[in-house]
Amino acid sequence: MINYSLRNYQMTKTAWVFPGQGSQVLGMGMDLLEIPSAQEKFAQAEAILGWSVIDVCQSDEAKLSRTLYTQPCLYVIESILADLLRERGQKPDVVAGHSLGEYIALYVAEVFDWSTGLKLVKQRAEIMDSAAGGMMAALLNFDSEQLEQVIAQTPDVVLANDNSPAQVVISGTPDAVHAVLSQVKAKRAVPLKVSGAFHSPLMAEAAQSFQAILEATVFQSAVVPVASNVDPVPATDAETLKQRLIQQMTGSVRWREIALQLPNSGVERVVEIGPGNVLTGLIKRTTSGLTLENIRNVAELPVERELVRS
Repeated sequence: MINYSLRNYQMTKTAWVFPGQGSQVLGMGMDLLEIPSAQEKFAQAEAILGWSVIDVCQSDEAKLSRTLYTQPCLYVIESILADLLRERGQKPDVVAGHSLGEYIALYVAEVFDWSTGLKLVKQRAEIMDSAAGGMMAALLNFDSEQLEQVIAQTPDVVLANDNSPAQVVISGTPDAVHAVLSQVKAKRAVPLKVSGAFHSPLMAEAAQSFQAILEATVFQSAVVPVASNVDPVPATDAETLKQRLIQQMTGSVRWREIALQLPNSGVERVVEIGPGNVLTGLIKRTTSGLTLENIRNVAELPVERELVRS
C-alpha cells in the first residue's frame, strides 16, 4: 500500500487561486526556462500568439504592462507553475482566479485544454485592449456606506472589484469615476493603468463580441469545483461555468465573497499560484484561520519526493 504521510497537508482541503492583471512583473517566469515541459509550453504559446512570452517577460516592461500582452503572459506562466505543482503530486479541492486568473482556474479544473484556454485569453486580451474611453480606480480604507450611496447616485460608474473589506475598484467613464473619488473619503485613491472600464456595463459591446467566441467553445464539466468572479459559490457544471464567464467582462469581481466562501467549502489552506501575493493578502484581510501560501517561482515549488511504499 502507499503511505502518504510524507505530506502532512495531504488531507487538508486546499484551494488554488490565480492572480490577474496587475500582478505581472518583469522577469517573471524566467526561472522556468531550464525545465523541458515549460520550454515546450513557451514554444506552443509562441505558435499560438505570434510573439514570444519569454521576450516580453524578460526585457519589455512597456509591452508587459499592456493588456494585449499581460493577459497571455500571466496565463502561460501561472498554468506552467500549476502543472509543475501537479507533477509533484499536489492537487486542489477548489479553484478560483481573479478576473483573467479565472481562465487558469478553469484550465486546472480541466474545463478546457491548455491551447484552448490560451486562444480564449488571446482573443479576450485583444478585445479588451481595444476598448477605450473608460477609467478604473482603486480605493483603500474607505467609508463603504458612503461609497455605496455615491455610486448609486452617480450614473456610468459601478463597483468593479469587491476585493476585500478595505479595498475596492470602481469602473466607469472618467467623469463619473472622478466624481465618486471627489465625494468619497478614502485613505488612498489610485487610478489604474488600464485602457477601458473593465468589469462594467461600458464593456457591453466588447463582451458581446467575446460571448460569440465563448459560446462556440466546448466546455467540459470541471473535475474540481470552480468559484467564479460573478458567483462565488463553487460549481462544476460546464454550462454554468461558461455562462458565468460570459458575464465576467461586464460583471463585478466578487473576490471578497470568494474569500468568505472558502471556509464554507471546508477549505483550510490556500495556495496562490503566480507572481506577487495580492490574492493571499486580500484573503488575509477578509477571512481568518486559513493557511496561506505562495508559489511565485520554481524555488517555491515543493521538493519532489517519491511516495514511500509499505
